This record gives sequence, structure tokens and C-alpha cells, in this order.
Amino acid sequence: MPEGNSDQQPPLDLASRTVTTVAALVVGSAFFALWFWMLPGWLGFQVENRGIARWRWLAAIPSILGFAVAMRCVWDFGWTGRGTPAPMVPPQRLVVVGFYRYVRNPMYVGFTVGWIGLWIIFGQANLVAIVLAIAVALGVHLFVYFYEEPTLRKKFGAEYEHYCRNVRRWWPHLRPWNNPNRQSR
Repeated sequence: MPEGNSDQQPPLDLASRTVTTVAALVVGSAFFALWFWMLPGWLGFQVENRGIARWRWLAAIPSILGFAVAMRCVWDFGWTGRGTPAPMVPPQRLVVVGFYRYVRNPMYVGFTVGWIGLWIIFGQANLVAIVLAIAVALGVHLFVYFYEEPTLRKKFGAEYEHYCRNVRRWWPHLRPWNNPNRQSR
């Protein structure tokens, strides 16, 4: 979720910021751990190391980078947004730092790149898995479009609208957006 609106919220001290950041990292880590634990078994993933399959391990590079982007976004939710990725404890400030300056949903994008890398490593591209992946991607898009974005518009108003006009939803810009209205924190 996209930083801002310092007029509405009093600044938090270092201890409060640290607590919200730790909470965000715990929630984010638990979410990632849950998917790592459940999905490979559900999809029947097994690693093959013979022949050309050895080269699949190169996909670990984008996979690790994708998950690192997602975890950095979890950090930004806690440190800058003063909340977590969980809708029950959402960020209190619009987060427009780090990867959020390139794309509005970098956590989802990073998570997707990470899972595509794992999918290549495990090499289980069958029709059921592809249909399931497309259904999940569509579900995430609909969730963002019909729940997250209206919620952010309601909470942050013109600030979020300005952000949306300058940063794309799914495809990152090559250069970061520099919000001229952003106040330093």
C-alpha cells in the first residue's frame, strides 16, 4: 500500500516505529512461510537434478530477488506505513518509498517473480498448475481492484489519486517516481 498525510497523524517515536516494523515483519514472514509450507506439497513439486534440469537452479536468482522485494515491502509497511500487510492492521500512512516508487503493488509483483522462479526450479508446469496460477493471478487482481484500491482511495483521498496517476499498478517504471509533495519523515 502506498507514505504521506503527515498532517493527520502525530509522529511516532522510534520505539513505536520499531514495534510496528517488527509486527509487519512477523506477519509478512508468517504469510511467506505458510505458502512455502503448503504450495509445493499441493502442487506435487519435486526437484530433478539430471541433464538440463540442473540449469533450473539459475531460476533461484530471480526467485530470491522477488522474495527479497516482497520482504522489503513488508519492512516499508511497518517502518514507513506504521502497520502490517494484514488488512486487520493496515498501514496508517500511504507508503510511497522504496519499490512503491516504481510500481503500486511491488509486494505482489515480487512474490509472483519469486514463485515463478520456484516453479521453474521444481519444473512442474502442467495444465492444472497453469490454470491454478492464472486463477490466483486473476483473484489477486480483482482483490486489488475492488478492495485495496477503493479502501486506499477512501483512506488517503487525493494523495492516493495523485500516486495512482503517476505509478502503474502492475508494470514497474524503470525510473522511480519522485513525489514533489512528499514531506520528509
